[in-house]
Amino acid sequence: MQIIEFVLQVILGITSLLLTLLILLHKGRGGGLSDMFGGGMTSSLGSSGLAERNLNRFTIVLALTWFSSVVALGLITKFQGL
Repeated sequence: MQIIEFVLQVILGITSLLLTLLILLHKGRGGGLSDMFGGGMTSSLGSSGLAERNLNRFTIVLALTWFSSVVALGLITKFQGL
């Protein structure tokens, strides 16, 4: 059981870092914190529609993986003492 817990902790760490990077790669929609830090400036260097959709899909899959590992670690921790 300790091996599974270790693997889940590694997956959680990697997905946390990747999620942070992927969320920062998204285009700012305006009106939020992205405007405060200069994200509100229009630029022609933005990603294309296809690249943005693929980035969204990859972010969602990674978020689901992160959520699943958190739930699995919680269940392991809860039932480990029984």
